[in-house]
Amino acid sequence: MISQPARIIRSLLPVVAAASIAAGCSSNEIVPAGSQQRSENVVRPARVSVAGNRAATIALQQVGTPYRYGGKSPNGFDCSGLAYYSYAQIGKSIPRTTSGQWSALSPIDARNMRAGDLLFFNISGKMSHVGIYVGGGRFVHAPSSGKVVSVESLASDFYRDAFIRAGRP
Repeated sequence: MISQPARIIRSLLPVVAAASIAAGCSSNEIVPAGSQQRSENVVRPARVSVAGNRAATIALQQVGTPYRYGGKSPNGFDCSGLAYYSYAQIGKSIPRTTSGQWSALSPIDARNMRAGDLLFFNISGKMSHVGIYVGGGRFVHAPSSGKVVSVESLASDFYRDAFIRAGRP
């Protein structure tokens, strides 16, 4: 029997892997057959961040880890600790706190989000939560006390309404 966290990871790893593979093609142009090569006919695939994919994969591997306030290790994570740990594992330094991460990252348009982007949320009237985008409209996060690292959909009523912006480390 496969545990729920393992099932979630198994279902999302192909999305992250496919994005990684697409990274190798990100400089290719695709022109529809039979069309003239005019700029309006050229489709350029979205760029994929290899570092972001790696950080997202590490975060997904933590699904099921208990929430722990101030936690930044597989013994327990808070939301910003999960982001901090995931990027530290690939050798990239980001601030430790949600507010530090918010301040350090430039906003990006939600239509341009890539795996590994940090997503910021307004919870209880203030920016106080961060998750890591994994693609397909989903993100991984350490939600709150008594819960575990999990994957959620940005399309859910709660997170769609709470979403403020994304930023790319």
